[in-house]
Amino acid sequence: MKKNNLLYFLLFLVLLLPMASCKKASVPKPRGYFRIDLPEKKYVLYESDCPYTFEYPEYAIVVKDTGSYSEPYWINIFFPAFNADINVSYKMVNDTNLSKYLDESWTLLQKHNIKAEAIKDSYFTDTSKKVYGVLYELKGNAASAIQFILTDSTTHFFRGALYFNEKPNKDSIAPVLQFIQKDIIHLIETFQWKK
Repeated sequence: MKKNNLLYFLLFLVLLLPMASCKKASVPKPRGYFRIDLPEKKYVLYESDCPYTFEYPEYAIVVKDTGSYSEPYWINIFFPAFNADINVSYKMVNDTNLSKYLDESWTLLQKHNIKAEAIKDSYFTDTSKKVYGVLYELKGNAASAIQFILTDSTTHFFRGALYFNEKPNKDSIAPVLQFIQKDIIHLIETFQWKK
């Protein structure tokens, strides 16, 4: 009798085991993001008393930087639809201070290295307009996703840094970042020093 009971019990377990193992593994759904409608690209010329000109997108607003540390010819290019800014600074240079400004730019760039997964640089040269520059793309969740510098190496130094006015999340800002990056490249390609 004991042998039959044990046999029935084992048979019961064998039949119960497949039923218990048929549960589907629960997989979390991937996080979704809102769809962003990107505007059509149209550019306007930025002209002011600044010693430089460039084209910027018509969906952006250029305003003079009025911060406590601002200097003449510092501006902000604000993208209201994306809650993003390009903070622009400008310095007159000479043989002695150009390397200082380049070093300061490198130091500011390296402050984001803690959160950046990688930094990719692209060089721009337009000898006819005497515009030489570097565009830095900071991959990852760095506070500033793109930074760039432009100079003529003798008189002018222009620096820009893109910031989103919210906590950085590379996945959610990726489409907007790619969109604004094209605007920054257009700014660099149309950039000119005033005589």
